[in-house]
Amino acid sequence: MSVTDRLRAVVARTPWSYGLIALPVVGLGAAAIAAAAVPTEDSQVAGLLKARLPKTEISAVNCAKVAGLCEVTAGANLFYVDRGARYLVIGRVYDMETRQDVTAARLLEMNPDMLVGGAAKANATAALGGEADASPLAPTAGARRVSVPERPATLSLAGLPRDGAIVWGNKASSQSVTVFTDFRCGYCRALTSVLRSMDVKVIERPISVLGSRDLADRVYCAKNREEALHAAYSGAPFESGKCDTRGLDANEQFARSHGLSGTPVIVRSDGAMLEGYRPKDVLEAWLKGAKS
Repeated sequence: MSVTDRLRAVVARTPWSYGLIALPVVGLGAAAIAAAAVPTEDSQVAGLLKARLPKTEISAVNCAKVAGLCEVTAGANLFYVDRGARYLVIGRVYDMETRQDVTAARLLEMNPDMLVGGAAKANATAALGGEADASPLAPTAGARRVSVPERPATLSLAGLPRDGAIVWGNKASSQSVTVFTDFRCGYCRALTSVLRSMDVKVIERPISVLGSRDLADRVYCAKNREEALHAAYSGAPFESGKCDTRGLDANEQFARSHGLSGTPVIVRSDGAMLEGYRPKDVLEAWLKGAKS
């Protein structure tokens, strides 16, 4: 046996050698426990928010979704803060690469029955703990509160000009429906797919809830508006030109004056109104109930 082999045998039989061998294992275990005890970025931000917004019950914090921001959910509401929880952001995050309204998609995931858009007030209320006047973010003296008109159960379209509408579907059908939509609204896209499978005349009136006015202009000015409309929803390219888009301005004005701050809004021929997406069977039954 060589000198090296004899030394190895002695070390292996020495009691303290077991301690040396075990030390790294103990160290790794302690490190794992210590790492588990260190608060994550999400929990750190949640702790800061608890101190700064004590009246707001925070449901979850996610700092991994949007670079530089942490998504905060409070019940059915959503807002954002920076990673130091100093700046609170109430608004929409739009992904220009995927052409998706990240905030709207998340709100719909949280509240499947809600409209896309018009959630800023609810988000603000959640962020301020339901008592805006008690918050440092409340309006300053002399600030004017803006009230949103209450949406009616029925909606008269008499004030709308013919311009601004994109008519598609079965134009000879006895059933017609007017839909206020946004080309960047996922539920509007889903509703359009349902309406395409129905024997109905669709009068679509685009409004810009999710910053889609540029896209609406292009669809409206296309040679074949129906083809352009479906291409816009699918994200496919289409050709367009320049035209008079004052009809779309009229749609926007009508929506604002009647408190239509979300999409889709579906209006039957007799003025009955539905807000939000509906499946085919519900729409067919609802359309049959139109008063002559």
